[in-house]
Amino acid sequence: MPTLGFLKKKRTKDSSGSKDLDSPSSPAKDQFSPITHTTSKSSDLSRATTNNSTLSKVTTSGSSHEQQSAQTNDSMYTTQSSHQPTQPSIQNLIHPSNDGKTGNANGAAAHPSQRATKGKYTLQDFDFQRTLGTGSFGRVHLVQSKHNQRYYAVKVLKKAQVVKMKQVEHTNDERRMLGMVKHPFLITLWGTFQDSKNLYMVMDFIEGGELFSLLRKSQRFPNPVAKFYAAEVTLALDYLHSMDIIYRDLKPENLLLDRHGHLKITDFGFAKEVPDITWTLCGTPDYLAPEVVASKGYNKSVDWWSLGILIFEMLCGFTPFWDGGSPMKIYENILKGRVKYPPYVHADAQDLLQKLITPDLTKRLGNLHGGSKDVMQHAWFAEVTWDRLAKKDIDAPYVPPVRGGAGDASQFDKYPEETEAYGQTGDDP
Repeated sequence: MPTLGFLKKKRTKDSSGSKDLDSPSSPAKDQFSPITHTTSKSSDLSRATTNNSTLSKVTTSGSSHEQQSAQTNDSMYTTQSSHQPTQPSIQNLIHPSNDGKTGNANGAAAHPSQRATKGKYTLQDFDFQRTLGTGSFGRVHLVQSKHNQRYYAVKVLKKAQVVKMKQVEHTNDERRMLGMVKHPFLITLWGTFQDSKNLYMVMDFIEGGELFSLLRKSQRFPNPVAKFYAAEVTLALDYLHSMDIIYRDLKPENLLLDRHGHLKITDFGFAKEVPDITWTLCGTPDYLAPEVVASKGYNKSVDWWSLGILIFEMLCGFTPFWDGGSPMKIYENILKGRVKYPPYVHADAQDLLQKLITPDLTKRLGNLHGGSKDVMQHAWFAEVTWDRLAKKDIDAPYVPPVRGGAGDASQFDKYPEETEAYGQTGDDP
């Protein structure tokens, strides 16, 4: 079991090793492949995730949260949007609209700037190696670029499953959101491509594995360790919210550790550009805010609720509303809102959690006048030097035992490999 030390200031040392990898060089000159990106829950997930009225089962080993797939009636969780968007199709997925804007009550346009990707890729640009994770819609592979010999993760989504599970809109959103963002604690999307059966997304390979796995081995984290990871997540949420992006699926399974022990948030399947309010029921049952469960309109503050649940789970080893794996019981507990804090939770941590895990939006930190600064200035984070942390100029409490840059996937579970060949020709589903 790894030893988790207290937070340490970084010694005079170049932290450039934790910067994003280079783009996989490709001989093709096109700017960007017109494909969309992954769907909601496609890889490296262990908890059941809920999207609209369906609780989708996604497989990963080692979770203490049961993998239950439950169906709820459409009438129970209805979408209350005042306008009905055009139903997305698989053609939108392959040939997205040029405007790419999210409608809202105020007519605000989507964020105008997109991070340029490095080129158009094909299957022939990569040597596919082992599977890193599997899910309802496909899997994630470790690959090596034939051009620069660096390692990447390629997320493969089966088009037929994306359409069948009505995930086209979320898939479009994911690719667009990842194309807009660039932050030290967010995964980087380098490009996308397709064949007749699958969508492929080329992303960073983050060697250290999931924070979820480390948490399960450690059972729970010491206060300073939980604080370190929570602070990095807080910086990432602050950045996303500044771009009017709600993440909506915060949990340890979606937090990867790089070779130096810093976090990368991955899986943007539920991320959405929302300047004001949205109604979609999606996310992971344990982490859903009460306004989402109650099918009310909600805003970015749902991410701050989820941060509270994440901090609670890191400090305690379980989520506050867990109830035997039944999503409906979890929902009932969330709506009741009663949280029991173990005696070992630090007083400052409990105060922060009570101000995050509150159904009262007029009291929830992150949703008040000060926004994310209210969270960052809380007493629990008092010793965090935010600008140094943003530069990764503080040592992580745990450094994964991996060989950096060598395609070391030892921190990921092993899975049966895909039997269907990629690169097939034919009609799109």
